[in-house]
Amino acid sequence: MRRPLDLRHVISPGLRDLIELANTHDFDRVQQQVHDLRGCTSPVNLHGWTVTTDRATKEVVRSYRSEDEPTGRLLTTCGNRRSSRCPACSRVYAADTYHLIKAGLSGGKNVAEAVRDHPRAFVTLTAPSFGPVHNRKTDHAGKPRPCACGTHHTEDAPELGTPLRPATYDYSGAVLWNAHAGQLWARFTTYLRRALAAHLGMTQKALNAALRVSFAKVAEYQMRGLVHFHAVIRFDGPDGHTTPPPPWATFDALNAAVGQAVKRARLIVESDAVGERVITWGRKFKVDPITALGDGELTDAKVAGYVAKYATKNAEGAGTVDRTLLCRPCAGRGHVPGPDGFRDLCADCEGTGQAEPIKALPVQQHARQMIRTAWALGHLPEFAHLKLWKWAHMLGFRGHFSSKSRAYSTTLGALRDVRRAWRHAQADAARASAGLPTTDENTTLVTASSWTYLSSGYRPGEELLAAQVRHDLAASRDLKERAKSEGAPWL
Repeated sequence: MRRPLDLRHVISPGLRDLIELANTHDFDRVQQQVHDLRGCTSPVNLHGWTVTTDRATKEVVRSYRSEDEPTGRLLTTCGNRRSSRCPACSRVYAADTYHLIKAGLSGGKNVAEAVRDHPRAFVTLTAPSFGPVHNRKTDHAGKPRPCACGTHHTEDAPELGTPLRPATYDYSGAVLWNAHAGQLWARFTTYLRRALAAHLGMTQKALNAALRVSFAKVAEYQMRGLVHFHAVIRFDGPDGHTTPPPPWATFDALNAAVGQAVKRARLIVESDAVGERVITWGRKFKVDPITALGDGELTDAKVAGYVAKYATKNAEGAGTVDRTLLCRPCAGRGHVPGPDGFRDLCADCEGTGQAEPIKALPVQQHARQMIRTAWALGHLPEFAHLKLWKWAHMLGFRGHFSSKSRAYSTTLGALRDVRRAWRHAQADAARASAGLPTTDENTTLVTASSWTYLSSGYRPGEELLAAQVRHDLAASRDLKERAKSEGAPWL
């Protein structure tokens, strides 16, 4: 029987835990688990099992139990799309988004290559003004102009996007616009089809029978704390990407329809506290054609790269925080049910409902006021359904950061399935090289599993191993970028 290690002389908790892991029965497997996470910063810890059987023979093809791991648990990636939370997983999300967008522009991933000949546009829709803010203006020739405050701001000036007159800035309108931006986008897509039919002089029924409008969009925060949308809009034939659109479905028609839909799409919000608000798009919007080839233009690859970059951003670009402010024990209510059935003050937040006091957040005053306004509006009865206190750290925006129409291209789930199938193929190849039986591709498999969430994060020793993985991956990326910039012949 192995004697327990005496590690009292090791001061570092991480090093002490790493030594304990190194003395488990299979340290190589510990390292392999961490390496397979590819630098994930907060992996999910699971406990459970999975069994895959052949439906015909009932033979167990493969089985797995987390109890057999040296640490007794399975680590899997967190899958967080936000680069501020997990750079490793956000890179995977960005890569998937890139392939999803590019497939809808140039084909591939079960999308016909003929889509590159369909009319396509890159559309940017913005929020209206809720008060003048500090900005960097340019004239028609691109020459810098002073801000309304009289200053030529630098690109990293902290006051950019903040109100010139905070006392008169419409914070309630800004938060409510963010809260309804997703609904406004849905209204825009409806009016886009109506405007297109009106522009072409035909009924909507006739338009739908001859043309399909496909799109993919992503949200991005402006420095003033309001979201705007970047969208790829494509014309297809009645059967989707496999059929060409009619000759009269041109970019000019799409451009005109977008302009009309921007003007007509609106929502009305009524409240005794803030009055009646009309939620509309801003006056500034752009509709640019997407070309299959070209230099300096919006090509398929450039647009896909833009959208993928936006997809991993969060509200941090607007100066806010990347975590919820909701006190979890009381779910933001400020009270919990006591043993006598009455409401007791939540001990964790002292009745505020906030995990962190808003006044203590490390943010600028503009972002703090947006957060405070969202929190206050969320507790009004007429806005309770918006749950703005839950999305206060997002400055009220509660929609999906990225979405697409059903027929635009492949899905993120399909891309994940491809990766999973590749991993299974790699596992079968390893089993074959070891002389173990493998699965026939014509075999019908049935998988049963049961998993329980334990926690998130690494053990201290595993964190040291993960840090080494991140260092190696970063060094490899830097080497590739350096070689590419120097024109290395092997890249």
